[in-house]
Amino acid sequence: MRKINYLVIAIVALAVLPACQRAHRSEQEAARQDSINAELQDSLATATAEKDSLMALMSDIADGMTQIKEMQDIISVENLSGETPDRKRQLRDDIVLIQQSVNEHKKRLAELERRLRQSTNYNADMKKSIASMKQQLETQQRTIDDLTQQLAKAHIEIENLNRSVDSLNVVNQTVVEEKNQAKEESKQLAEQKDRLNEQVAELNTCYYVVGSEKELKANKIIETGFLRKTKIMEGDFEKSYFTRADRRTLSEIPLRSHKAQVMSNHPKGSYELVDHGNVKTLHIIDAAKFWEYSNYLIVKVN
Repeated sequence: MRKINYLVIAIVALAVLPACQRAHRSEQEAARQDSINAELQDSLATATAEKDSLMALMSDIADGMTQIKEMQDIISVENLSGETPDRKRQLRDDIVLIQQSVNEHKKRLAELERRLRQSTNYNADMKKSIASMKQQLETQQRTIDDLTQQLAKAHIEIENLNRSVDSLNVVNQTVVEEKNQAKEESKQLAEQKDRLNEQVAELNTCYYVVGSEKELKANKIIETGFLRKTKIMEGDFEKSYFTRADRRTLSEIPLRSHKAQVMSNHPKGSYELVDHGNVKTLHIIDAAKFWEYSNYLIVKVN
C-alpha cells in the first residue's frame, strides 16, 4: 500500500514540475520586457527632452537674430549722427546685453551637441540643425562686431566734438575774461579821465563878480573908509556871491553899466572895457595872462 502511495506522489510531482518551470520562465520574460520598455521610455524621454532643448535654443537664437537686426537698423551713420550721448550709451549697453546672450547661446549649443554625440539620437536632421545654428551665431557675432565698431567710431567723433566744444568754451571764456578786463580797464581809464578832467576843470575854474560898491562891501569883498583908498579884503571870499566860470571859454562879461572899474589884479593889456551903447562889456584878450595872478575877477560898477 505504501508503494502505491509513493508511486502516486511521484507521478503527481512529475506532472506539476513542468508547469512550475513554465510559470518561472514567464515571470522572467515579463521582467525582461518591462526592463526593455523602461529603457525605451527613458530613451524616448531623453530624445524628447533633447529635441525640446534643441527647438528652444533655435527659438532663442532666432530671437537674438531679430534683436540684432533691429539694432543694426538703429545703429547707422545717419541715425547715430542725430542721437544724443545718453541714447548712444543706451545703444552700447543694449549691444553688450546682446553679446552676452550670444555667448550664452554658444555655450548652450556646445553642451547640447556634446550630449547628443553621446546619445543614439544624434541623427542627420539634428546635425543639420546644429550646423545651421552655429552659422547663425557666427553671423550674429560678425554683426555685433560691426555694430560695436560703428558705435565706437561715433563715440570717438563725439569725444572729438566734445574736445572741440571744450576748446571753444576755453577760447570763449578767454575772450569773455579779456573783454571783462578791457571793460574794467576802460572803466578805470574813464574814471581817471573824469578825475583828470575834474582836476583840469578845477585848475581852470575862475570866479567873477560885478557889483556896486555897496554890494561889494556888504559881501565883505572890498573895504572902504573916509579918506581911505578902497582895497580888496584878504582871505577867501564868499564864493556863493561870485559867478563860477571856465577861464578857457570865458571871453567877455556884460557889465550893464556905463561906468566900470576892475578892482582885482589883472595885467594891463590882457583885457579891455568896451562900450556897447550906454553900457560897458569886459573883453578878455589874453586869458592865460589875464588869470595869471588871480582866479577872482572883481568889477565895481556905478
